[in-house]
Amino acid sequence: MHRRQFVAACGALALSPKLVNAQAWPNKPIRFVVPYIPGSAPDVLARSISERLSSALGQSLVIENRPGAGSNIGNEAIAKASADGYTIGLGTSAMTTNPSLYRKVNYEPVADFVGINLCVTMPHLLVVAADSPIKNVADLIRLFKEGPGKYNYASGGNGSGAHLAAELFKTLANVDVVHVPYKGAPEIITSVISKAAVCGFPTLSTAVPLVKSGRLRALGVTGTKRNHALPEVPSIGDTVAGFDYGSWFGLIAPAKTPSEVVQRLDAELQKAFADKVFRDKVQADGTEVVSMGHAEFTPFIRNDMVKMKRIVEMSGARID
Repeated sequence: MHRRQFVAACGALALSPKLVNAQAWPNKPIRFVVPYIPGSAPDVLARSISERLSSALGQSLVIENRPGAGSNIGNEAIAKASADGYTIGLGTSAMTTNPSLYRKVNYEPVADFVGINLCVTMPHLLVVAADSPIKNVADLIRLFKEGPGKYNYASGGNGSGAHLAAELFKTLANVDVVHVPYKGAPEIITSVISKAAVCGFPTLSTAVPLVKSGRLRALGVTGTKRNHALPEVPSIGDTVAGFDYGSWFGLIAPAKTPSEVVQRLDAELQKAFADKVFRDKVQADGTEVVSMGHAEFTPFIRNDMVKMKRIVEMSGARID
């Protein structure tokens, strides 16, 4: 090869987009799509992650809230973004639930996204009014079996986490309870406290302050173990075999995002969650840090789709 050809070849190699991305990333702000409204629990988590990553990467992460259609609008925006490392998103359990729940979604959770880090999980909490005669999960099941179809539970709407958790409970406990859907989590709390509904399954972070203030009684956590925010409350699975339900939140990116970018973001998040101060901040409301890395997170998304399809089918929920 002549010297001139050698120099030209080296120049072309140096300008290879893949190598530029690997060597210079990030050299501009990163767009961080959050499929929920500002101030929501997922948004608060995303802003904590954004602050930490901005410091580690030396570039701003710009939060872009894209709420609507049960997170489908934001998920589609992430899926269709350029896979250049400058768009990431907050993935949630709604991402793996919605393909079974909605007639049509414009993304495919496995094919269109790469999982970077499964950051946290958030269980739901089975609650009744604080002055209810029901003291535990066994009491509640007994009540429902004595009056099949006579009692009701409140949810935050058709297909919501509170709805799906309750339907899984109904199936596994073999009880007949009427579903009363409301517009959101606050109405679950109001209806249970007023006894318009016997029980509900709000997220743990929503319910904990009301349990601690004495307005609600917690019967069980929907995860497989007790939660640090309410260590005295047992897992529902201790009474109802096989019961396990909860929400998860993690960092995702469009499929084909450079592996160097994915690995760097995963490594920075694992460092962040290993920091006790940051970890305690994130877990303050009952959220549980997982920090599952990229290698495990992508298969987790595939498996969670199978699990959530089964739960949606049990519930009979459908959103058109």
